[in-house]
Amino acid sequence: MVNPIKQAVILAGGMGTRLQPFTNDNPKPMYPVNGVPFIEHLIIQIKEFGIHHVLILLGYMPEKIMDYLGNGEKYDLNIEYAVTPPSFETGERLAQAGEKIKDDFLLLYCDNYCPVDYERLLSDFQTNNAVIQISAYTNEDHYTKDNLRVAENGCVELYDKKRTSPHLEGVDIGYALVKKEALTLFQNEKNAVQSGNFELVTYPALVREKKLYATFTKHRYYSIGSWTRIEETKKFFDHRKTIFLDRDGTINVRPPKACYVEKEEEFIWLDGAMQAIRILKDHGCRIILVSNQPGIVRGRLTVETLNRIHAKMQMELKQETGYEIDAIYFCPHNWDEGCDCRKPKPGMLYQAQKDFALNLRTCLLIGDDERDIQAGMAAGCRSILVSESYDLLCAAKDLIEEEAV
Repeated sequence: MVNPIKQAVILAGGMGTRLQPFTNDNPKPMYPVNGVPFIEHLIIQIKEFGIHHVLILLGYMPEKIMDYLGNGEKYDLNIEYAVTPPSFETGERLAQAGEKIKDDFLLLYCDNYCPVDYERLLSDFQTNNAVIQISAYTNEDHYTKDNLRVAENGCVELYDKKRTSPHLEGVDIGYALVKKEALTLFQNEKNAVQSGNFELVTYPALVREKKLYATFTKHRYYSIGSWTRIEETKKFFDHRKTIFLDRDGTINVRPPKACYVEKEEEFIWLDGAMQAIRILKDHGCRIILVSNQPGIVRGRLTVETLNRIHAKMQMELKQETGYEIDAIYFCPHNWDEGCDCRKPKPGMLYQAQKDFALNLRTCLLIGDDERDIQAGMAAGCRSILVSESYDLLCAAKDLIEEEAV
């Protein structure tokens, strides 16, 4: 897809009082995560989106960010700045920078990061002819308070910045594609001068015009907005490679169709599977098993039996390689129960994402069934299909060879 968005605008001017004492001497976006300021992670992501012009709206201690990022040359980007007083609200900063802002742009907050599906966001923006297409977290795990009510077609029916209205589902996380006419709308609204907040003024106005749309993600977002979120954010930016493995047919002999591994002795390792896991673990990978187990709901085995099978699997693996699989997720449901966890749905991957603070866009999924591949793709993972002629050991050796892990 050709990317028509040429500019990203980052709101980065606030005083960051919730991050004191760090922000007594530093602007919030300079908080170090994985050895670099948080804002640098955003700059790199923007470049990955195919955007090469960045405008950063600064206020508090602007020189520290400007001195670090410079003109963007070291990132092969063009970075500009617009500086306003630290007391300015988001709408005031955008209004003051109006001459530097392009007709269509990506708007980000300086303290949020999410590996959004940018191509889908862009496609939705164009399809909906939205003035603003926001990214929204589904928030099914109640990670924060909801502030949206959204129709099935993605049109936002209510934006509640105070988060007190009933029947809210989902929360705005930034990464908004914006037409510049939204700035004119902000300036023309009667309460713009009183509020100064871009979202509080503009979003409700666009809701009335049915021009505000949301693209949802189930991938948790990460933040340096407060101390309570920072440890999880640091885990998220820990670049340890994670590989999801299917079970039957990938690491062990697949039972005949409509049959299951129902006893410990029926779990038989495929040739080379343990060696493959050892290779991946030797290179620092985290290994997570994701397996459909409908035999449970069909009465063919119990969760207790499945746990014993997996205990045997782990024991044999450790005896042979010195390693164990890091985590095991299974779906006990039948195909017609409508759950979110049975592959080809990606529910197990999203659960692991939250448990381990993963970036699913840097993870791999390896399986022997098209449903595995579909689950990986739905979660944004790179996926590899294995077979009798190209097994897990072949895949592991190729991954190491290409330095993908």
